Amino acid sequence: MEENLLKQRKEMLTKLVHDPAYVPMKAKEIASLLDIPKKNQEELSEVLSILVDEGAIGISKKGKYGKPELFSVTGIFTGHPKGFGFVAAEGMEQDIFIPAEKTGGALHGDRVRLTVEQESKGRRPEGAVLKVLEHANKEVIGYYQKSKNFGFVIPDNQKIGKDIFIPGGKDMGAVTGHKVVVQITDFSGKNSQNPEGVVTEIIGHTNDPGTDIVSLVRAYGLPEGFPKEVIEETKSIGDEVMQAEYEGRLDLRSLPTVTIDGEDSKDLDDAITLSKEGEHYRLGVHIADVTHYVKENSLLDQEARKRGTSVYLVDRVIPMLPHKLSNGICSLNEGTDRLALSCLMELDQKGNVLGHEIAETVIRVDRRMTYTAVNAILSHEDEERAKEYQDLVPMFRLMRELSERIREQRYQRGAIDFDFPESKILLDEKGKPISIQPYERNVATKLIEDFMLTANETIAEDFYWQQLPFLYRTHDNPDPEKIKQLTTFLYNFGYAIHTRQGEIHPKEIQKLLKKAEGTIEEPLIGRLTLRSMKQASYTIDCTGHFGLAAKYYCHFTSPIRRYPDLQIHRIIKENLKGGLSQKRIDHYNTILLQVAIQSSALERRAEEAERETDKLKKCEYMSRFIGQEFDGVISGVTGWGLYVELPNTVEGMVRISDLTDDYYIFDEASYQLVGEMTRKIYKLGQKVKVIVSGTDRLLKTIDFIFANHI
Repeated sequence: MEENLLKQRKEMLTKLVHDPAYVPMKAKEIASLLDIPKKNQEELSEVLSILVDEGAIGISKKGKYGKPELFSVTGIFTGHPKGFGFVAAEGMEQDIFIPAEKTGGALHGDRVRLTVEQESKGRRPEGAVLKVLEHANKEVIGYYQKSKNFGFVIPDNQKIGKDIFIPGGKDMGAVTGHKVVVQITDFSGKNSQNPEGVVTEIIGHTNDPGTDIVSLVRAYGLPEGFPKEVIEETKSIGDEVMQAEYEGRLDLRSLPTVTIDGEDSKDLDDAITLSKEGEHYRLGVHIADVTHYVKENSLLDQEARKRGTSVYLVDRVIPMLPHKLSNGICSLNEGTDRLALSCLMELDQKGNVLGHEIAETVIRVDRRMTYTAVNAILSHEDEERAKEYQDLVPMFRLMRELSERIREQRYQRGAIDFDFPESKILLDEKGKPISIQPYERNVATKLIEDFMLTANETIAEDFYWQQLPFLYRTHDNPDPEKIKQLTTFLYNFGYAIHTRQGEIHPKEIQKLLKKAEGTIEEPLIGRLTLRSMKQASYTIDCTGHFGLAAKYYCHFTSPIRRYPDLQIHRIIKENLKGGLSQKRIDHYNTILLQVAIQSSALERRAEEAERETDKLKKCEYMSRFIGQEFDGVISGVTGWGLYVELPNTVEGMVRISDLTDDYYIFDEASYQLVGEMTRKIYKLGQKVKVIVSGTDRLLKTIDFIFANHI
């Protein structure tokens, strides 16, 4: 079709469908309305399709054309490194798949308008982005690559699937290898196929110590320091508890009290007391009274809410609160008086909570214990440690006794315990990884976990029955479709789980993990089962916690590092002091939903940043071992290769293109690669020997080849 004629037809049809009197209709009906002869109707359909692709008009599922907003939905676009993406759309149960050619220039995180073009039962709906409503990536952090007269920035966030074009003279003198901050000036990429931008800051060269982590901090929008006005506000807070602050508080300083944390922990926000009277235990979980110092709507409170959580990166902690609070007056340091909010519980021989009291208290920690020391006393009968802490040893033994009973009681109701191998990456003074050490849960970590969970459940149940506004930590039942997929996978491994109409009880998951315990496939079954679960989040409704098999659950125990804990401490304290007025109930009903949504989102951001820094340092660490052989276990099977996990938790990939002894076919039903000629099988859980063939610090990936394929 001639260009001018095409332009005229497009203008005519666009004007038609946007006319206020127009009612959506099919192409044949439009042809009839415009008196277009049959021989030209194919041409009309072609022009309509072009207009739909351009987003000028929309099309319904029944093939009717109209204004785009009539048939569109809005949502947040999640990009994929390969160019396609997904949109979590408002009002739709499933994410919508967006093919690479239909992303409409959307980048990861953008708010978009889209049409759902294909929706069928059992399959993920497919759609096309019509328009980007709000750009999420005004700035991008990435790796600069210089060409002769221009450059490109490869984003650190791989979900931003496009490099940023940098015109000549807009790079601030950056050279290849620099990590830079780019301001995007043209999202549409008119002068190239990529968004266009200018370099506004050079963070440092990728080989400079610390540049890699700083780049990730910037890429995830994590805060790097506290505003001056927030620091100024902390100056009015004393370093010690003042005499007037003891008034009206329950004085528990005479009780033997300990904190039990990791060796390098500095923000000690929970302490324990425990005694036994007859058949009953008296457990005290004492949490730093952070809200005494962080008042509602103060600058400190606003900053904490903006951060949502402390972030624990491999080489640093980005705290939610300034160090004067988190490591000072709000840290339950040994030998100092501290203000606390305490949950004092009475438990029976089976670990059931019989009654409880919540109180504002004053405590004094007798000893700052470590997991290592307590574990040495309880698990290894370490005589030297036992002598050093002889006054506290009877309480530690009582803690183990109660912990075992709480854990058994929780196990009986069906709580799931995902005990994955974790690791700690040790760095030298220049930030280079020197070793990756396994971090194992022991009796000391487990007993603290048991006591904190008990306090969290007790507080949540109390406030649920009081019917007051509150923030809960909820974990919804798994999606039936995912459980169906998991059931199929487990069947191929010889395992079975009982479901009813797609629903599953957590006890079934618990029994599955118990059955797999000690087998080579245990970590894989655990990981795939976890992936079948929904993510926990903060909500204003108490809908229960599937993983813990708990009807009531909240986060009460870490107000130094989690904003939801800080928020509910305020509600608890107001309730202790005469109850909440209707005005305050209305206030909390107004703000808590947004607090829940924002805190859940910020928690996801923190987790992703923590994972990425670990991947980065593991990749850097393994670059020292190129050419060396390791034992591993196949931890994932895909159509493009095999993931292999080493004993130190490092995971890398054996690409299918490197399996040169045969042509391998991916059997999706059984998660296996099968050799077409040899019938050789690679499957999940299989022990293999691999050689490190390469690493890519930019992509944070590690490549392996099988030792027997050289």
